[in-house]
Amino acid sequence: MQNKLTTDRRSFLYGLGATLGTVAFNAMLQAEERPQAKGPLSPKQPHHQPKATACIFLFMEGGPSHIDTFDPKPKLHDLHMQEFVRKDRFASAMASGKRYFVESPFKFHKAGESGIPLCEHYKHLAGVADEMCVYHGCVGESINHPTACYHLNTGNRFGGDPSVGAWTTYGLGTENQNLPSFVVLPEAAYPQGGAANWSNGFLPAHFQGTALRPTGSPILDLRPPAGVTPTVQRNNLDLLAQLNGEHAQRHPHHAALAARMESYELAFRMQAEVPGVIDIDRESKATKAMYGIGEKETDGYGRRLLLARRLIENGVRFVQVYAGGWDSHDYLKRSHTARMRTVDKPIAALLRDLKSRGLLDETLVVSAGEFGRSPDNGLRGGVHTAGRDHNSAAMAVWMAGGGVKRGHVVGATDEIGAKAVEVARPIRDLHATILHQLGLDDNKLTHFHEGRFKQLSQVGAKVIEELIA
Repeated sequence: MQNKLTTDRRSFLYGLGATLGTVAFNAMLQAEERPQAKGPLSPKQPHHQPKATACIFLFMEGGPSHIDTFDPKPKLHDLHMQEFVRKDRFASAMASGKRYFVESPFKFHKAGESGIPLCEHYKHLAGVADEMCVYHGCVGESINHPTACYHLNTGNRFGGDPSVGAWTTYGLGTENQNLPSFVVLPEAAYPQGGAANWSNGFLPAHFQGTALRPTGSPILDLRPPAGVTPTVQRNNLDLLAQLNGEHAQRHPHHAALAARMESYELAFRMQAEVPGVIDIDRESKATKAMYGIGEKETDGYGRRLLLARRLIENGVRFVQVYAGGWDSHDYLKRSHTARMRTVDKPIAALLRDLKSRGLLDETLVVSAGEFGRSPDNGLRGGVHTAGRDHNSAAMAVWMAGGGVKRGHVVGATDEIGAKAVEVARPIRDLHATILHQLGLDDNKLTHFHEGRFKQLSQVGAKVIEELIA
């Protein structure tokens, strides 16, 4: 009888269409399928058994060249400086005039027992290659930096939607109520598109990424003013909560007020918790040296990756770390060499550190840029300045830990690296795979907004099973 009543109730609510009945129907389903949490950031049950409980997303902003990092193309040596007639426009609007094939200025070596091809400047990554799953099949849709960044981060090329970190914490909450659930570690200059890359979009404000500043105090006003004791702060917050609570009773649908009240409480708790978590000076000299801290090339990125590990270790669900400067239209050899040397040692240290602490198996590490680069370019300034143009049809993506295959290369691009031809899948499938490893189903992780249920993949996606161990 109970099952029949439940079915009839569902049918009735569903029949109300895009009205409050639809909202009630969704709430009822969520209540039946997933236990209600105490608060929006409280830990929630995943849709299925997760392979990972947290994610560190390494965003290589600017579009690193897959051809010059993880995907060697010997054919380009034979074609070097021959004219290339473009049959489609997979590159940016800068692709005008005569175009010429450009061979890679770098040598490659096979790393680890798995023999994964790596650029010669990935000397430290070579030592952890057997932990990596390099994916050559990811296909984007945009060749402009801001829209491509939005696409990789939010699934929407035009911004305004929740980021993958926001969706993750919306679905799972956080294990530490005194820290933000989603933390972003940018460089001094934000990526193209700015903070919209880690926006909560149409999700409640609790799920927006919290950006920590790379210099000075990571969070402004983290410490209270001189003379303001914790007791005074607590009393002030209690009074403010009382006043806001009375206002909320008169305006029960004012969701922004509730989020603001909770943000005040989180800020108060963070003052006690955050200083200890972000203090990397508590780490041993050996650990800091492993990340390249104190070295000119690697200090900044090494600090951010060590902080990422500390945040994950303390219950933060999703951490995104940015490394810019990959947009090499000219002087590719010089610029990409510098970029690789900046990230090589810290990333290898992160993987080793996570593994030594027993965290790699439960932490999904993802590295990607917003798009790849083309096998050709113009000659702005001559052969010695050669670089590469934008290319959304082939990208450099790798993953580690969190239940993905170890020591594997999945998918392939054509012989010149122009486009993915094996296990070629859109970005939305990469998103669905990340969520899947974290125990979330993209088709179930929805939010009712503007008359319909929305999800990260926009239109639905399939998990890339070839990446999963």
